[in-house]
Amino acid sequence: MSCRGVQKLLQGAGSGPAGWTRTPATYCCCRFRSGPSRARSGPGTGSGPGSGSGSINVFNREMKRRQKNWAAVLKDGHQYDYLREEVKLGFGSGFRTFPLALDMGGGKCYIAEHLSKEVVQRLVLTDVSQQALKLGRRSEIPTRSVVADEEFLPFRENSFHLVVSSLSLHWINDLPRALSEQIHRVLKPDGVFVGAMAGGDTLYELRCSLQLAQMEREGGFSPHVSPYTAVTDLGNLLGRARFNMLTVDVDDVQVHYPGIMELMTDLQGMGESNCAWNRRSMLQRDTMLAAAAVYKEMYGNPDGSVPATFQILHMIGWKPHESQAKPARRGSATVSFRDLAKVSRTGGADRS
Repeated sequence: MSCRGVQKLLQGAGSGPAGWTRTPATYCCCRFRSGPSRARSGPGTGSGPGSGSGSINVFNREMKRRQKNWAAVLKDGHQYDYLREEVKLGFGSGFRTFPLALDMGGGKCYIAEHLSKEVVQRLVLTDVSQQALKLGRRSEIPTRSVVADEEFLPFRENSFHLVVSSLSLHWINDLPRALSEQIHRVLKPDGVFVGAMAGGDTLYELRCSLQLAQMEREGGFSPHVSPYTAVTDLGNLLGRARFNMLTVDVDDVQVHYPGIMELMTDLQGMGESNCAWNRRSMLQRDTMLAAAAVYKEMYGNPDGSVPATFQILHMIGWKPHESQAKPARRGSATVSFRDLAKVSRTGGADRS
């Protein structure tokens, strides 16, 4: 797909590319003009905390962009990719072929290297971090990269047959709106969304240790681990976004570290540092030492290491289409559950 082909997918006035730069092979990156004022976040833009706009605004998206840009250019940045490499979105050999797919928050193109042309023929990769897109991994799938915010996708309605997202949705401010007005909108009818995001129990060991240490040393606590979506809410969110044939699953990934400082260093290297508006930018030294001691005492392993749990929520949802299977009309059943016992007894008699 050429850059002109990507441009046709973009929305009209006010969101087209301001300029295109070609890079070797099949990589193309486009920068967008500033969209509506609601698309910006931060003090002075009308969408920071307490702006009164009525929209959900938990995270500083500009800070998250800076964090991801910083992490992308680390010389040893590949050593922090283990979690994203562990979380693979399953596309078996029996999956149908998708002519055009969108990877939201794809960063260095972690998903594409696990896909083949038999599954995805062309791919559009988006991320808020231009540095991550520049350092994207090579793939056999023709790929175009677009610098864009996952909260405001600059693509036309009914553009993609498949939308995927791995470990980026947990930083979105208004997840219900992103599912319904962004992902659902850009999908074609009978298109599918496949995603994975951090769930509510992610880093619960770190959260509890920091809270206990701060209460003991400072007489109160403030959030140092960002809030996450609970698995019990995910199905409802997908249903409200008008997705059909939903699948939700949970996978706990546990990683062991020498101590709390190594864990926090790795989170920073992943670009996963807290960016909530109500976070505290600094921790007192005494509080950090106390948190390290609490972590080892409450969760430490016999070998001296400490575990960190990443709860990964997997989800699949299809955009409605008349060809999809539909539930039978209520009261249309022709067999009663009371007859199942008779069937079971008959089957046993036949075997004997």
